[in-house]
Amino acid sequence: MLSIVHIYKDYWPVVGGIENHIKDLAEAEAKLGHKVTVLVTNPGGQPPREMINGVQVIRAGRLVTVASTPLSITLPFLLARLKPDIANVHFPYPVGELSQWLLGGQRPYLITYHSDVVKQQRILRFYNPLLQRVLRGAAGILVASPNYVQSSPYLRPLAAKCTIVPFAVDVDRFAGAEPLFAPDGRFTLLFMGRHRYYKGGDDLLRAIAQLPAKLPLRVLFGGDGPLRGEWEQLSRSLGLADKVQFVGNLSEADLPKFYASGDLFVLPANSRAEAFGKVLQEAMAAGLPCLTTELGTGTSFVVQDGVTGVVVPPQQPEALAAVIQQLASQPTLCQQMGQAGQARARQEFSLAQMVERVLEVYTAVLHPNAH
Repeated sequence: MLSIVHIYKDYWPVVGGIENHIKDLAEAEAKLGHKVTVLVTNPGGQPPREMINGVQVIRAGRLVTVASTPLSITLPFLLARLKPDIANVHFPYPVGELSQWLLGGQRPYLITYHSDVVKQQRILRFYNPLLQRVLRGAAGILVASPNYVQSSPYLRPLAAKCTIVPFAVDVDRFAGAEPLFAPDGRFTLLFMGRHRYYKGGDDLLRAIAQLPAKLPLRVLFGGDGPLRGEWEQLSRSLGLADKVQFVGNLSEADLPKFYASGDLFVLPANSRAEAFGKVLQEAMAAGLPCLTTELGTGTSFVVQDGVTGVVVPPQQPEALAAVIQQLASQPTLCQQMGQAGQARARQEFSLAQMVERVLEVYTAVLHPNAH
């Protein structure tokens, strides 16, 4: 059995795509008998150490947060005291990456590469030379889609180091749930995610405004975030108040029911900051066809254009509107795509497969000469 440490800035009960992935992976590893530690920073109000579902969680104190990056003086020293067989650093988090690189000793480390640094370009100019060393020093790099390796200027030169391990979804959790919002005869679009610039919620609203007024349609916006007020105002200004409903954050229990309430899931992301799109996996697990955008990232890897959904260019509301109008009139096609997506989620994106692939990479790193 292995001793494993995962390193990132946040962990449950902080909820997000990366945090959820680490939790799923760490708990699954612990269930298999491995000794698993997660080293993160403390957002405040959480115990510095606790066991959660077999995982030891260590939270270092935060000094200050700069550009979404919590700075911690104690995290590097806590890491130096840990003696795992292998470290799994979840990128991007410069404090964690540099701590492992500088103070990790001789132990091998892997990087799970979730996303390029997209928005914080000023910090990246300073960090870039160190980042290159951190990436070169890794024994391996885990990436969720082949698309991202090819489109990332940081990963492309290191493609030989990269192993594709798609993120996972619990299909049984999302399949067959009862709807949270009862059908009302209208074709129902779903959006789920943080209301941030790169999610493209504004493009979806503009697409809805271009559709014929007589088309029976409703849109349910799940999630919350800094742009919620702006998107609500845009919805009102476009005259969509009778079609669009912002439902806010949902509990874990209600999330599958939310997906069960729709006919089509839409992720109209507009930036490489949307590196994968786990919400697409969740929607597919629920049996929904998906409409998303081509970003050169995981969105068009998860959604197979013409098979499990439709992929259109980003920042083109007219393209979104055309597909929505087409699918709203073709329930059989929607059903076929939804069934294909659910089958793909079950066959390609199961938690058991993801954990097995990650552990295979750990083993290959620790025993490079084994046959």
